[in-house]
Amino acid sequence: MAFAFFAALATAPSSAVESIVTKAPKAYLLEPESGTVLYSKAPDEPFSPGSLVKVMTAATIFHLIKEGEVRLDQLCTVSEHAWRTGGAPSRKATMFAAIKSEIAVEDLLKGLLVHNANDAAIILAECVDGSESAFASRMTEFAVTIGMTNSRFSNPTGFEEDPSQTTVRDQAVLAEYVVETHGDLYDLFALPEFTWNKIYQRNKNPLLGEIRNLDGLGGGNDPEDGYSGLASVDRNGRRIIAAVAGLNSDKHRLQSLNEVIGGAWEFYAVETLFATGEQIAEARVFGGTESTVPLVASSDVDVLLARGGSLDYRLRVVYDGPFKAPVEKGTPAGELRVIGKEGVVYRAPLVTGADVPAGTMMNRAVDGLQELLFGWIG
Repeated sequence: MAFAFFAALATAPSSAVESIVTKAPKAYLLEPESGTVLYSKAPDEPFSPGSLVKVMTAATIFHLIKEGEVRLDQLCTVSEHAWRTGGAPSRKATMFAAIKSEIAVEDLLKGLLVHNANDAAIILAECVDGSESAFASRMTEFAVTIGMTNSRFSNPTGFEEDPSQTTVRDQAVLAEYVVETHGDLYDLFALPEFTWNKIYQRNKNPLLGEIRNLDGLGGGNDPEDGYSGLASVDRNGRRIIAAVAGLNSDKHRLQSLNEVIGGAWEFYAVETLFATGEQIAEARVFGGTESTVPLVASSDVDVLLARGGSLDYRLRVVYDGPFKAPVEKGTPAGELRVIGKEGVVYRAPLVTGADVPAGTMMNRAVDGLQELLFGWIG
C-alpha cells in the first residue's frame, strides 16, 4: 500500500517572482545533477526533429560500445545505398565516404557529430543491424529503456520522407543520458572540425559558438514542425540541459535557447531543503518495538528553486508500507517529491533513519488487530 505525506514550501505571490519567458511553443529546462525541472512548456507534445535524430543515433552506438557489442576500431563497409542516399550524390550533409571503402566506427561517429553526415548515420546503422529500418527499431526500443516514453524513430538520419517523433522532455532525457553515461564519448559533440577523404569541414552544430559554454548537442529542422534544438551548457560547474522545438527559423531557435538557458542562472538558486540524515517524515511499522520509523534523506536534498519564492511547490513523501519489523537503519524507503505546476520537478530517495527490532507477541497482536479493524492510516 502506498502512503503519502504532503507539505508546502514557503510561497511568494506570483507577481513577486520573476520567471523564464520564451516564445518557443515547446521548451524544457533540466538541471541534471539534482534532477530538477526548471521550466516546462508543452513538454510531451510530439514533433518531428529532423537531423536532431542523429543525437539518438549516436547515443545508441555509444551504448553498444559500452556493452562491448561494437568497438571504436571496428571497420564498417560503405554500401552503395549509404553512398547514394547519404553521400556525395545526395547533395546533403555528408562526410564524403567512398563507396565500398571501410571506415572505423570512431571516424564514423566524428563524421556523424561534426559533419552532421547522413552517410555516416546510414553506414553505422547498416554495420550494426544490416539496414536503416532495423537500426531504427533498435533506437526506439533503446529509447524506452532510458526513459524516453514518447519517442519513435524511423531512420538514423532524420530524413523527413519518413519522419521520427519525439518530445522536448524526451530530448532532455536523452541529453542527460549521454552526458552522464558516456562522458568519454560526449566530447565528440564539441570537436571543432574533422577532415575525411581529404575534405576539411568545421562542426555543423548550429549552436556551437553561439551560446556561451555550450558543448553539445545539436539542432534539427522539419518542414512541418520547424526548428528544434538540444543544448547542454556547463557554467561554473553547473550543467543545464535545454530543449526547444516549433521555432520558425534558426535565429528564433537560438534566441529561445538563450532565453531558457539564461533563466537558469538569472531566476534560480540552489536551496538545500534537507541535509543528509535529516528526518523528513515517519513511516508506520508493523510488529515492532516502535510503531513508526523516521524517514531521512540519504544525501543532501539540493534543489534549484526560484529566487524570491517557491512558485507554489509542494513536498510529497511516498513509500510502500507499513514496514514489517525488524527494520534496519538505512533501508531504502520511498522518495521525496517536489511538485510544481507542471508535475514532479524533483525526486530524492529516502531511507529509514533507525533500527526497529521485532516486538513481542503482544506488539504483533495489537498491530494485527489495528490493521484488521481500522487499517493503517498514513
